[in-house]
Amino acid sequence: MKKLLIVVLLMFASTTWAGDVEDGVTAFENKNYPVALAKFRLAGTKGDAIAQFMVGAMFDAGLGVAQDYVEAVRWYKLAAAQGLAQAQHNLGVMFDLGQGVAQDLTRAHMWYNLAAVSGDKGAVKNRDLTAARMTPKQIAQAQQLARKCTARNFQNCD
Repeated sequence: MKKLLIVVLLMFASTTWAGDVEDGVTAFENKNYPVALAKFRLAGTKGDAIAQFMVGAMFDAGLGVAQDYVEAVRWYKLAAAQGLAQAQHNLGVMFDLGQGVAQDLTRAHMWYNLAAVSGDKGAVKNRDLTAARMTPKQIAQAQQLARKCTARNFQNCD
């Protein structure tokens, strides 16, 4: 299942960034994935949430690197901790499918819910599809986890 990589890239491509992220976007658009990854990693290690998301997405899709779901999850978590809805949505997908993490519908629902609250329409759909596979108790637990995560400003949401 393709994640939101292309949609997000197109969405952010019209935004003007300085430095490494802008260079990463240009390299990504030109399919120069090794350069894009290096630029995104550099900006990501400095705390740029979009760069962190893009590194995660590149590991997730295997663009310029061997596909590595564990590494994708690591980078998505960094961006999600900053409130980036697309990263939260993708973490939901990872937990939903058990990619890079143990499959956990409660965690998937939590991440989808957090992304949905931030306006990610795809996360609304995925949250509802996941809820249909869960018990009422699991849904309540997921909602409680989402509230706690929000109260902690997306820190330590694991």
